[in-house]
Amino acid sequence: MIGGGENAFIGEIHRISANIAKKFNLVAGVFSSRLDNSLLFGNSLNLSKERCYSNFKEMAIKESSREDGIEAVVIVTPNHLHIPIAKEFLKRGIHIICDKPLSTSIKETKLIRNLTKKSDKIFAITYNYSGYPLIRYAREMVTSGDIGKIRTIQVEYAQDWLYEKLEDTGHKQALWRTDPLQGGPGGCLGDIGTHAFHLLCFVSGIKPTEILADLSQFVKGRTLPDNANILFRFVNGATGILWLSQVAPGKKNGLVLRIYGTKAGIEWSQENPNYLKFSIPSKHTIIKGKEDLSSYPNLLKLTRTPPGHPEGFIESFANLYQEIAEAILLYRKGESKLCGELMFPSLIDGINGMKFIEAAIESSSNNSKWVTLKYD
Repeated sequence: MIGGGENAFIGEIHRISANIAKKFNLVAGVFSSRLDNSLLFGNSLNLSKERCYSNFKEMAIKESSREDGIEAVVIVTPNHLHIPIAKEFLKRGIHIICDKPLSTSIKETKLIRNLTKKSDKIFAITYNYSGYPLIRYAREMVTSGDIGKIRTIQVEYAQDWLYEKLEDTGHKQALWRTDPLQGGPGGCLGDIGTHAFHLLCFVSGIKPTEILADLSQFVKGRTLPDNANILFRFVNGATGILWLSQVAPGKKNGLVLRIYGTKAGIEWSQENPNYLKFSIPSKHTIIKGKEDLSSYPNLLKLTRTPPGHPEGFIESFANLYQEIAEAILLYRKGESKLCGELMFPSLIDGINGMKFIEAAIESSSNNSKWVTLKYD
């Protein structure tokens, strides 16, 4: 693991999730740029002294030369370090598990794509909301035609933790996320917007072809967007709308997805993730739960408790870790071509997220004009 040291929220989430998946062992890491701090934190995780580093390049060199060296590295640093770290480990044949977004610049993605292809290694992006069992169920319903042809998609992702200038208090997470050099130019687009963008594409099976964005910096003195209103057009004629905010009082992690088709509509909320609303015109809304997953046997492995026992945020990460582990085991056997059925987000999803950020910024800076979204 690179990053995820003392007081780091997401690093601990990754460690717990990997443990739940039962197929990973954390054996090495860089937890601070200061060696003494990295050693101290590594010791708290029961890591050996010689495998706690202060420099990711040193770790990549030394771990790749060991007979028992790491097979995968987890990158949970500020965004501007994702690509430089991934580059060092890919060059040495090590799989990548990277927190979102992929980078701070679309320009960096070409290099890393070529390097990933050359190394023939896994590059996973932890858009964890795609790991929720009822989100996978929603995807199956859309794919099976249960809602008909998609007409419109609505997504909102609202928080309130940046409603005032928290970065001025020295808050570590707020500092780097609102710094364009560390977090990138997207602000809320990169922090929560790429999550929402990936989710709508993952469940619907379609990608927007055009985007119109209105980005705002509501907190005085902030340079990056903290609120966004975005419209989408899809190739099949469907439309979409996305509201992002990190300055919405009362909203903690309000991610909601609604998809409406010619037959029915579905609705899912991250704050009540074990249920999915399925609405058919002129009939009652049906509440789907974990007991309905039996309709799709491939989804049952995503749950660890019986219906009525909640599973949530950490388990969604664990489901991605479980699939990534299955992929690594296939690579060991020389059967990487069989990874196609595993649904964890890939490098391409990370690149598409960067294209979303770039297009939204371009649209907003041009008086909210429609901009074409291009995919490789």
